[in-house]
Amino acid sequence: MSLPRRGTVLTSVLLLLAGLVACTPKPLGPESAAEQFVSSFAERDAAAAAEHTDRVDTAAAALDGVWNGLQAESMTATTGAVAVDGDTATVDYTYTWQLPKDRVWTYDGRLQMGRRDGDWVVRWTATDVHPQLGDTQTMVLRSTAAPRARVNEHAGSDVLVPGEVHQVLFDASESSDVVGTATFLQRTVAPFDPSITAQSIVESATAAAGPYSVISLRDDDYQTVAAPLATMSGVTVSEQADLVATDRTFAPDLISQVKKAVSDDVDGKAGWSVVAVNSNGNDVGVLTETAPQPVPSFSVSLDRPVQVAAQNAVDAVPTDQAMMVVVQPSTGAVLAVAQNKAADVDGPVASMGLYPPGSTFKIVTAGAAIATGLATPDTSVPCPGRIEIGERSIPNYNEFALGTVSMETAFARSCNTSFAKLASEMPADALTVSASKFGIGPDYGVVGLPTESGSVPPASDLVQRTEDGFGQGKVLVSTFGMALAAATIAHGSTPVPQLIMGDDTTIDGDHPTIDPAMVDGLRGMMRTVVTSGTALRIADQGEVYGKTGEAEVEGGSHAWFVGYRGDLAFATLVVRGGSSDNAVAVTRDMMTALPPGY
Repeated sequence: MSLPRRGTVLTSVLLLLAGLVACTPKPLGPESAAEQFVSSFAERDAAAAAEHTDRVDTAAAALDGVWNGLQAESMTATTGAVAVDGDTATVDYTYTWQLPKDRVWTYDGRLQMGRRDGDWVVRWTATDVHPQLGDTQTMVLRSTAAPRARVNEHAGSDVLVPGEVHQVLFDASESSDVVGTATFLQRTVAPFDPSITAQSIVESATAAAGPYSVISLRDDDYQTVAAPLATMSGVTVSEQADLVATDRTFAPDLISQVKKAVSDDVDGKAGWSVVAVNSNGNDVGVLTETAPQPVPSFSVSLDRPVQVAAQNAVDAVPTDQAMMVVVQPSTGAVLAVAQNKAADVDGPVASMGLYPPGSTFKIVTAGAAIATGLATPDTSVPCPGRIEIGERSIPNYNEFALGTVSMETAFARSCNTSFAKLASEMPADALTVSASKFGIGPDYGVVGLPTESGSVPPASDLVQRTEDGFGQGKVLVSTFGMALAAATIAHGSTPVPQLIMGDDTTIDGDHPTIDPAMVDGLRGMMRTVVTSGTALRIADQGEVYGKTGEAEVEGGSHAWFVGYRGDLAFATLVVRGGSSDNAVAVTRDMMTALPPGY
C-alpha cells in the first residue's frame, strides 16, 4: 500500500484548522448586545438585562426599581442608530411604557457601550433607563387629581362645590351601651336631620354587619359636634371628598337629587407625571407631565332669585302643605321647585304628587271645546246656579248664576255648570287628547328631577266626563304638570322641561301639537281671570295670565292658581287650603319678592 505524500497531509491539516476557525462564533457587536439588553428590560427580566451590562448587581436592582416605581403594565423597546469608535460605541434606544389607566409614555435615549473580556456590553449608568436620570436616581409615577366640577344655578352662583364631608358611623358590636349611645347620638345630630330617631339608629345598627352610616355632615357642621361624637362608644367618623351644598336652605331635596345625578361625572381625568427620585426618596425633577383635565362646571336651570322667592312664599303657609313649580316657557328650564316642610313629609310632591285640579282643569276643557269646534271664547254658554246632567247635579260655588254668558266670562268667573255642560257634549277622549296637548299625561324623564305630569283617562261614562270637565272627576295633575300647561299657553307649544343643562329629557307618551286657536283663545280668557275674574288679588303684579281652582276633597278643598307672566309660568297648590284666593296670595308673595326684570 502506498503512503500519502507529505504535501497532501499538510493540505488536509490546514483545511481542518480553517474549518475549526470558521465555526468559532465572533464576539457580539454593540447593536446586538444593546438589543439583548433592551429586549430583556422590556420583558421585565431585570436579571437577564443586567447580564449585558458591566455592573450586573447594580443594574439589576435599578431596572427592577424602575418597573415598580412606574407601576408599569408593559413596555416596548427598540434600538436605533449605532456609532462605533474603537472599543466604545453608542446605540440609540426608544422606550414606550404602558402605564396604569391607559397612560402611554415614549422617549428616546442613548446607551453607552464598551468591551468586557472582548465582548460588547452596556456600560451601566442611569441614563440607560432615561437620558435625564442621574446616578442613584429612579423614576416614580405620580397622579394628580383633577379638581372636582362645581354645580351652579341659572343666575351663575354655585350650589354645589367640592368639599369634605364627615360620615358618622355607628358599630353596635363595638358599643358598650347601644341604646344609650343611640339616644345620645340622635340628640347630637338632630339639628342637622330631625328625622333620625334613636330607634331607627338602634334597629339599623344592630341589623348591619358592620358600621352603620348614620349621617353625613358638612365640615362646618361636624366641627360643632366633633367633641361629643368622640366620646361615644362605637361611633367613628370617616372623612370623604364630596360635593357640598353652598346653602343648605336652597332647594335641599332637589339639590340632593342633582348631586346624585352628577356624582359619577364630576371627577374629570386625573393628571399624571413621572418624577426622578433620589436615594433619599425626594423628588429632584419632572421627566414628563400631563395636566389633569377637569370636567366643566355643571349648570342647573334653577334660578336663585326665583327659587328663593318661591320657597319663602310656600314657607309662609303655616300648617297646610304648600308647593310651587316655576318653568321658563321659552326654554323649558325648571326655574323653581319649592315646597314647605309640611309637604316635605310626603316626599317630592311638588313634582310628583297627583291631586284633583279643580277649576284649573277648565283650561283643558276650554281648549278641547275650541279644538273640537264646540265653542270659542265668544260663544254663549249657560251658567245656571245648578245643572242636572245624567244622574249628577252640579252646582256652582254657592250656586251663583250668571245666566247665558260668553265662554270667556264663564271661564273668568269659574262656572262649573258651563264647563260640565261643555264636557258632557264631547267625545270620550276629548279631554285626554286636549290635556296631552298641554303637556299633561306624558312621562318626562328629567335628569335629576322625579316627575309625574298627570293622568286624564278617557271617559265614556257621561257622569265621569261631566265631572272631569270641571276638575272633579277622575283627572289628577301635579303642580309640575300644571306649570307645563301654563308654559304651553305662554309659549305656544309645550317646552321640554330640563333641570341639568346638557342632559336630554325623554318624553314617553302622546304629546300632540297644540292648536293655535286653543292658545289664542286661552290667553285672552286667562288674562280676563286676573283683570275681572277670580284672581283680582294679583292684578297689581303686571300682565299676569291665570286660572284659579278649588278642588273639593274629603276633609276640605285644595287651593290652586296656575298661570304665567312674561317668561315665567307657574303652578301653586295649597293642599286643603280652601279658597283659591289663598293660592293666588302665595303666588303674589313670590312675585313681589322677585328682583326687577323678572
